[in-house]
Amino acid sequence: MNIKEELLEKLADSDGEYISGALLAEKLGVSRNAVWKAVKSLETEGYSIEAVTSRGYRLTADNNHLSDKLINTFLKTEKIGRKIIVYDTTESTNNVAKELASSGAEHGTVIVADMQTNGKGRLGRNFVSPKGKGLYMSVIIRPDFSIETASLITSATACAAASAVENLCGHDVKIKWVNDLYMNGRKICGILTEASCGLEMKSLDYAVIGIGINVRSAEGSFSRELRVSATSVEDETGLKIDRNRLCAEIINNLEYYISEIESRNYIREYRRRELLTGNTITANVNGSTVIAFAEGIDDNANLIVKLPDGTIHHLNSGEANLCRVIE
Repeated sequence: MNIKEELLEKLADSDGEYISGALLAEKLGVSRNAVWKAVKSLETEGYSIEAVTSRGYRLTADNNHLSDKLINTFLKTEKIGRKIIVYDTTESTNNVAKELASSGAEHGTVIVADMQTNGKGRLGRNFVSPKGKGLYMSVIIRPDFSIETASLITSATACAAASAVENLCGHDVKIKWVNDLYMNGRKICGILTEASCGLEMKSLDYAVIGIGINVRSAEGSFSRELRVSATSVEDETGLKIDRNRLCAEIINNLEYYISEIESRNYIREYRRRELLTGNTITANVNGSTVIAFAEGIDDNANLIVKLPDGTIHHLNSGEANLCRVIE
């Protein structure tokens, strides 16, 4: 690492506390003037560094510059996230990840963007991805479990992302089956998993897990229509959480939850967070939209619904939404 990278690592490790220029110079084996020059260089790259006489330097609490180096300082994984590529702007992190995966990118490669010009949601929808406001990331995994088991990737990822957000902001995060995270009744995150199968359709070549989280205030970024259903972590909690730390927390959790897929041990956590259960909903059953009652989540993360005629269905795809029905 060069001086800037080492300095950035030291500042990140200090967890918001000041480090004196003299101590940084000693740790890095350079002069205090060299430390000052490195700080100024980092600031020109977009890092927010506070300098106070007699106290030293620190990354500000609202630092909002995405950096593979900062993300790495918070990682605890063995494989996922060991290669991270950060873009200022890209069309879609999922598209980039799929191109890399088809070219042989290794398991655990992570693509992160500060902005997406054509973010991808489910059912061909667009995921609005304004600059500096969200965490838009895609993870390439090459699992060794079956195609049938691979259908659980999205639900496991939902648990990983929900836990990460909750750990950093201290507020409850719910999961709306199958792939959305909610806070105070509005959406803060969407997840899109895309997979490529082997030639004989018996194995999974790779999967790309796309995660989009609205982190900073969405005021002025979302249309009036979108603001009715969508929100951000900051708008709901008042907290400006560090997107680098959040990214690392998701990656750390994801490695654990992916390892839990075959055992299905994580399903208990998914059920605890899932918000459709116990509600009358609209659901897509056999191509038709019907009113049903959400009974719960089965061991394959399918939504169990009961129709008015008493029949039970286990939904593994399609949409289900909370429906306010007059009793």
